Amino acid sequence: MKKGERRKKELLEIAYRLFLQKGYEETSVDAIIEEAGIAKGTYYYYFETKEQMLEEVIGMMIEAETEAARQVLQSPLPVPQKIIGIIASLRPSREEAPIEGALMRPENVLMHRKILQKLSDAVTPLLARAVEEGIAQGIFACDNIAERVRMLLVVSNETFDQGRFTERDVAVFIDMAEKLFGAKPGTMDFIRELIR
Repeated sequence: MKKGERRKKELLEIAYRLFLQKGYEETSVDAIIEEAGIAKGTYYYYFETKEQMLEEVIGMMIEAETEAARQVLQSPLPVPQKIIGIIASLRPSREEAPIEGALMRPENVLMHRKILQKLSDAVTPLLARAVEEGIAQGIFACDNIAERVRMLLVVSNETFDQGRFTERDVAVFIDMAEKLFGAKPGTMDFIRELIR
């Protein structure tokens, strides 16, 4: 890694830590500069705005979540649990709530959509491989795998990300996932226990 890349990564790690400690809104560019021990010009050499820095911090989070998803894919779990495990690995941790909260603000809607698209692009191939594994094992029977996986991600995100869902939502999600992948009823019932 080149010196400039190393410096930028250090700044992102400092911002990540400060965003977690103080929250995104409460962390000023000056606080990041002070913590890093750099000149203001150096900061602006790497980042035009604090929002750009937030987007790159979230990119780091996505990389970590994608790596966790890869680990789930390579695990010995049964295929249906792999699929849910991969999706679950994409959720920010509780400690990352201040960063996620910044994305939910109205002024960050476009950034939030862009980040969801990046996350979908990163994880769709992993989920597709898990579904293909399920097809090979006779658990699933479907085509257009990438499209089905993206639909599952959209529904999962919209249903569960805000934490406002009912038992009926969970039942419909399980039914939809089974139908989406051509699985026998009951194949995905374990989801009920994971969500509680």
